[in-house]
Amino acid sequence: MRRDEFLKSIAALAAAGALPLSARAAANLKMMIPANPGGGWDTTGRALGKALQEAKVADSVTFDNKGGAAGALGLAQFVNGSKGDPNALMVMGAVMLGGIITGKPPVSLSQATPVARLTSEYNVFVLPANSPFKTMADVVAQLKKDPGSVKWGGGSRGSTEHIAAAMIATKVGVDPSKINYVAFRGGGEATAAILGGNVTVGGSGYSEFSEYINAGKMKAIAVTSPQRLKGVNVPTLKEQGIDVELGNWRGVYGAPGITAAQRAALTEAVLKSLNTKSWKESLEKNDWTPAVLSGPAFDKFVDDEFAQLRAVMVKAGMV
Repeated sequence: MRRDEFLKSIAALAAAGALPLSARAAANLKMMIPANPGGGWDTTGRALGKALQEAKVADSVTFDNKGGAAGALGLAQFVNGSKGDPNALMVMGAVMLGGIITGKPPVSLSQATPVARLTSEYNVFVLPANSPFKTMADVVAQLKKDPGSVKWGGGSRGSTEHIAAAMIATKVGVDPSKINYVAFRGGGEATAAILGGNVTVGGSGYSEFSEYINAGKMKAIAVTSPQRLKGVNVPTLKEQGIDVELGNWRGVYGAPGITAAQRAALTEAVLKSLNTKSWKESLEKNDWTPAVLSGPAFDKFVDDEFAQLRAVMVKAGMV
């Protein structure tokens, strides 16, 4: 093959997304973050964007925050606005699945393209620093006395902290449909409400509240992990006699309608970024547990999670 013919062939393959990542120029990636700034998805998306550039699989990464409805608003914008775009990514996770189950949005996650699960994180429940309550036992006692008087603050309806609150109510003998859950569109709003004493108890990933816990502005009273988190002296719900354990995983999806080769290239780029120094620093800084999964295994995982979350939510009276 003549050199000019070879170069034309390479260009055609690159345009089709059929070349291995190492043979193509780094892309200008677009990252949809379906939440307001300040929360777990925002932190994850921006950390991943930095890692993609450090791994030299992206020349640049631009971010678009679109919060609301447990990620459904961002999902709709992503599905409708990114069709066939091999350089588009969207952060998602367990919260989005819960929101889709409760909210029944007009678009489906199955319209987008699975890329990879990245991390898992357990939730922490906190009290405002000036709360009259001191422990989860105090909160439970008030919950049993008057369920509506306990305002639970967290992410959108169907989030893992919402599901955990309903599970706690069920386990302590309170009708979960009577819990007073206040949903916020992003971690920043939820944090402000807790710091301002506008909710009784707040829930989120530990990384979102850690600086306020360490500064004494929030009091951590329970984590949803099976054992205490490493280096974190906060009791689990289980050791307090409440048999609830729930993880909050996060991942990324690609745009609808991309080819199998484009999906493979995007997956390769994401997986390569997870080996960078900056990503490993983000894992440590945010107390994220690596939970990498891609390909058909990730597809099956999401399907199974949908079924399991729906079962829990129906039993808890949330659907």
